[in-house]
Amino acid sequence: MDMSDRKNADETASDLLGSAAQRAASDLLDLAAQLAGLTEDLKALAAKPIVPPSTLLLEPDDQP
Repeated sequence: MDMSDRKNADETASDLLGSAAQRAASDLLDLAAQLAGLTEDLKALAAKPIVPPSTLLLEPDDQP
């Protein structure tokens, strides 16, 4: 392997590393956006009252 081949290999490795780093950063941003959406969904669920299942099955005039 001569010096030009080694230089080309180093540049290719550097390009691949940069590309992998950009992809990883993009994936992390996507994950952060998904987690933010999940947080909003959980907040909305937490704001709803919990209704016991037995009261859901009763007709309005059957309730005590």
